[in-house]
Amino acid sequence: MLPFSLKQSEPFIVRKTVNGKNYFSCAFEKGEIKISLLSPRIYCLNGCTLLLEHDFSDITDTYKLEYEGLEDGFDVYSVTVDPDVGLYYFLFNAECNGNVISLTSAGDEKTGFLTEGYPSKFQLMVYHNEYRQANWFSEGAMYHIFVDRFCKTSHKIPVRDDAVYISDWNGGEVEYVEYPGQPLKNNTFFGGSLYGVTSKLDYLKDLGIKTIYLSPIFKAYSNHKYDTGDYTKIDEMFGGEEAFDELVKEAHERGMKIILDGVFNHTGDDSLYFNKYKKYPSKGAYHSKDSKYYDWYDFTEHPDKYRAWWGIGILPSLNHTRKDLREYICGENGVIRYWLRRGADGWRLDVADELPDDLLYDIKKACDAEKPGSLLIGEVWEDASNKIAYSYRRHYFQGKQLDGVMNYPLRNAIIDFVKYGDEKALQYAFTILSRHYPRGDLLHAMNFLGTHDTERILTVLGGKEISGEAGSVLAKTRMTPDELKLGKARLKLAFALLVCSPGVPCIYYGDEAGCEGYRDPFNRRPYPWGREDCELVEFFKNTLKLRDTYDALKYGTTEVLKTAHGVIVFKREYENNRILCIFNANDHGISVNLRNMNVSLDAMSFTTVEY
Repeated sequence: MLPFSLKQSEPFIVRKTVNGKNYFSCAFEKGEIKISLLSPRIYCLNGCTLLLEHDFSDITDTYKLEYEGLEDGFDVYSVTVDPDVGLYYFLFNAECNGNVISLTSAGDEKTGFLTEGYPSKFQLMVYHNEYRQANWFSEGAMYHIFVDRFCKTSHKIPVRDDAVYISDWNGGEVEYVEYPGQPLKNNTFFGGSLYGVTSKLDYLKDLGIKTIYLSPIFKAYSNHKYDTGDYTKIDEMFGGEEAFDELVKEAHERGMKIILDGVFNHTGDDSLYFNKYKKYPSKGAYHSKDSKYYDWYDFTEHPDKYRAWWGIGILPSLNHTRKDLREYICGENGVIRYWLRRGADGWRLDVADELPDDLLYDIKKACDAEKPGSLLIGEVWEDASNKIAYSYRRHYFQGKQLDGVMNYPLRNAIIDFVKYGDEKALQYAFTILSRHYPRGDLLHAMNFLGTHDTERILTVLGGKEISGEAGSVLAKTRMTPDELKLGKARLKLAFALLVCSPGVPCIYYGDEAGCEGYRDPFNRRPYPWGREDCELVEFFKNTLKLRDTYDALKYGTTEVLKTAHGVIVFKREYENNRILCIFNANDHGISVNLRNMNVSLDAMSFTTVEY
């Protein structure tokens, strides 16, 4: 019989200590880690055991914790462990009044409660740290460009015979289907090119951008280029290699970096390698089993039955077990190293979940060998520290793979806070990401509000919530003046949150100019040069200057101090630089009482305080 009710039990505290410093994080560089359980004195524990489970393994290490004494009303039990690199889960069994009861995690990786049910476990990641070198990425903001829709110039660009050219940059409508899943050629072009990107470098630098991320630019049939036709050629409708070389040169002269989009999970069926339509002189896999590319694909019945990305026939999947394919991608003269050698500064990997671990290792190795300090970002939509894809645990953050990932969990939490006043969702995202992600990966997270895969953030925050409507309806739907006013107010708050969050803020082209639009392809309309929302552009610029002012916003730790009814207060701290970030998502003003200060905020506004 226990001397207390589990339902009324006081919380325990779980703490890790490395080199004498206390952490509530659960990601640590390889080395000794002291794990402590701080038990409220009311329990009078007779002892405690730590069960450390190896991920995806039947191995569990058992450790007896030693009693260290009393600390602020808590009995402290500790043990030192030194596990190999990997992901682990652990729990405690507490001995109390002759009973052995498990401790369940409260979900914040810091506190827990006794439970008679099935306990939720704590997470522990041990990682290599020496492979993270792209420290420059944290210094400035990123800008994501969908090349065909960003900017066109007077340069004479060839238009393919099988492409549809739309000359009306401002008034032409994007090609669309009535409902998702219906066939779409994606062969309409507005004429944006790499020359156009170069022509706007001064605008981007003035905005506060230091890294430019380009959606795929290699030769391909579509306007989005995720159906790669030739990894060794820049698409002629984007200006070819000459335009790329000029962009790299001009960007580097301005202290800016160029990141390429690597699509190595699949190619296009209209490619040098598959060559279904015989547009390339090579003997492609589709037409001949004798093709040197035949084994790069998985045919179940040649030529028309083969493995394709999500079953989409125009995107045949690559067979990553082939050594010659791996050499083509990662070898000394492979795609990765060639474009880094030619001036690119890193890669963003499309659908990283579908690339095998050993290929990610090889890509990272190739990046580091060719250009030490180059950046490798992965497209991952969930918590990347414990991601399971296709029944297999991924190892993105354990070293030797990615430098960071796209931060969809943060995006979703910011939207929930700004649009619905859900401060708990944002608090949870800050807490879990800060504790699950190694510090380097968190600071290299690609933070964004929109991409080419999401609805325009202005529409998300202020537009009508339309679900399942036909493309012909979405093409004509525009935000009303009242919706625009609301959307802009929320967008300002959301972008300020993005800038104050750990990681690197990334702007999807045109979000700063007030672009609106529903699902793909309406989120890919041309940038409205000459018709920008200048007020928004100026806000984005000034808010990015805030991040440049305070190192704590670039490199600092994050701690949520207070949440209440659409309000969140968190602290960013780095060395002697400490910043309080206070956000109000309500449609009315509020007053926030903090230690030694009282802060008043208008509706949907924020402030930062140095202290």
